[in-house]
Amino acid sequence: MPSISDKGRAMPASPIRKLVPYSEEAKRKGRKVYHLNIGQPDIPTPEVALNAIRNIDLKVIEYSHSAGNETYRRKLADYYCKIGINIDHTELLITTGGSEAILFSLLSCINPGDEVITPEPYYANYNGFAITAGVKIVPVTSYIQNDFALPPISEIEKKITTRTRGIIICNPNNPTGYLYSKKELLQLRDIIKKHDIFLFADEAYREFCYDGAEHFSAMKLDGIENNVIMLDSVSKRYSECGVRIGALVSKNKEVISTALKFAQARLSPPSLGQIAGEASIETPSGYFKEVNLEYTSRRNFMVEALNKIPGVYCPKPKGAFYTVVRLPVDDADKFARWLLEEFEYKNQTVMVAPASGFYSDPSLGKNEVRIAYVLKAEDLKNAIETLAEALKVYPGRL
Repeated sequence: MPSISDKGRAMPASPIRKLVPYSEEAKRKGRKVYHLNIGQPDIPTPEVALNAIRNIDLKVIEYSHSAGNETYRRKLADYYCKIGINIDHTELLITTGGSEAILFSLLSCINPGDEVITPEPYYANYNGFAITAGVKIVPVTSYIQNDFALPPISEIEKKITTRTRGIIICNPNNPTGYLYSKKELLQLRDIIKKHDIFLFADEAYREFCYDGAEHFSAMKLDGIENNVIMLDSVSKRYSECGVRIGALVSKNKEVISTALKFAQARLSPPSLGQIAGEASIETPSGYFKEVNLEYTSRRNFMVEALNKIPGVYCPKPKGAFYTVVRLPVDDADKFARWLLEEFEYKNQTVMVAPASGFYSDPSLGKNEVRIAYVLKAEDLKNAIETLAEALKVYPGRL
């Protein structure tokens, strides 16, 4: 039998989805499974987007321009300008989700074997994109005891070698919910400028900032305009994960023209998704106010409820809708599987994402899990109650 590729063997399974077979089996047993493992919001998609889909009047669903429909790119550029990111429609590409934006940026800017630095824990799929592009991820560890703040710049700079081509940040952060401050971004700017490397800024959770905190975009950093590549998505902003529409944005014209060649090779981004994405820009501001209030309420409940459980520590995230939580267990991977295979409380159980998959060194997240507070209040209450009961009887409790 022919063997598969080395790259195929190296590609990691998703830490968010690898427990799906156990979840499905729990459901076959008749158990209710509360999904705290995945960032799939239950917030309704804006009506303007749904109406645009319902009212499609096309005779043929055609390819779009490889960079995306010009009407959408112009409208999206206007949206960015309104929030202080001054670009025009030639400085962005529409991509198949934020995932493709990340992959295209790595393929366009980094040679196989070269390195990109990122704070860990980090979005697990960065591993998959890096392997696809032949890039090495170099982590700089942040810690739960200081709520996953950006590691000291001196620690980041120690990781820079002759092979370093860039730094990736996710702001607000998935999986930790940490919101990087303007001060932290200015510190990053200085080393980006000093070493003339790229800053890849994943800003898919821009709208989800709490307690009056404001998001500061890397695109606003003076002096490194040609070094910054912003990665974006409609998935979470408009609760449209399934339309698979994202964007790659940069003032660096060579990056855009290079990424366009990769875009041409895959022909075009999804045409129906672009219709939804373009319409979504007309979403009323009141939608985001309501969503922010809802997530703030969920976050506050979750943090308080989890920290009442003996041995549990839950930081208070300032952005996105995730947090990494420390549990009193010997092995969070085993615990997550045990929850689905063996545990039930009132015929229900919980699915969490072991945090080991968000670190390059799995031992660092051995007793941590990522929790997404994307469930409505009643479900979140039941989920955390179930988790508390599970921790009382788990054989591997510390």
